[in-house]
Amino acid sequence: MATIGDVAQAAGVSRSTASYALSGKRAISADVRRRVEDAVRQLGYTPNAGARALATSQTMVIGLLAQFLEDEFAPAMLQYMLGVSNTARELGYDILLVSDADGTRALRRITDSRMVDGIVLLNVAERDERLPILRSAAQPGALVGLPADCSGVDVFDLDFEEAGRLMVDHLHRLGHREVALVSQPEHVIERGGAYVWRLQNAALEAATARGITLHTVSGSSRQPDVGRDLNALLDARPGVTGLLINNEAAAAALPTVLHDRGLTAPSDLSVVGRYSDEFARTFSLPYSSIESAPDRLGRMAVRQLVRRIEGEVAADEPHVVRFVTPELVDRGSTGVPRAA
Repeated sequence: MATIGDVAQAAGVSRSTASYALSGKRAISADVRRRVEDAVRQLGYTPNAGARALATSQTMVIGLLAQFLEDEFAPAMLQYMLGVSNTARELGYDILLVSDADGTRALRRITDSRMVDGIVLLNVAERDERLPILRSAAQPGALVGLPADCSGVDVFDLDFEEAGRLMVDHLHRLGHREVALVSQPEHVIERGGAYVWRLQNAALEAATARGITLHTVSGSSRQPDVGRDLNALLDARPGVTGLLINNEAAAAALPTVLHDRGLTAPSDLSVVGRYSDEFARTFSLPYSSIESAPDRLGRMAVRQLVRRIEGEVAADEPHVVRFVTPELVDRGSTGVPRAA
């Protein structure tokens, strides 16, 4: 196995110069850096993570705490995880995925043992039990998701309130006056998924202000249950001309439900969802939607975390709370309401 000494010898430089060329810790001429990189490729050199950790107090590993929960749609969660892992890789960090059901114990284990340089939390609850541990850890932390108390961590999330208002406003401008909103399962709210009620409450307020009747229902996170939920809604509310979907499983099931009922969008029903463009392509969804931006949120969280890890952000610099402004992607699934 090649060593840094072998790389230095092949490149005709000292060990320290070879190390600096690879770590970027000091300015190195382009010619020297090229020779070192050529030597690395020729020798198949891979830095020893243990030695690097001893020398720099860094592991070059970011901990990602995330779970595939039964009441959430797994493909949607995977997009957030990919946003984090892809950005970490681009910045030279590996990801340690921790999916233990006991998130508090797992977080304490990896922070106390210094297995990671920083932490990203997904599945953030409004009053998340992991946050006191993360705030007291030596490593910095970043969240994708908004808790009730944002102190001591950097927080990134979609502006779900504005998303709810945007969905309602869009259908209001087209003339819709009776609309339904399909949200995540009730357990998601019970366990602290504040994003669900943040969007729903804002949508209800906007609907009331604009004279729209907005029916709200919870949908399952899996088939065939969510298909039955959608059919029950359409049976119970025949006057509904617009459908808002804040539930990825419901969005994925809707094409089949409408086809079986002989309905099309927007001729019979206008539809606006809330999911990413990648999700729409994966499930061939033809509906206009609010872009949920999982890749962008993951990228923002990791970049800020790495800035803190590498000292680009002063230790006493205030933590940030940043929202992604929702954007409506028009796929032609909305129009004026059908004639009564």
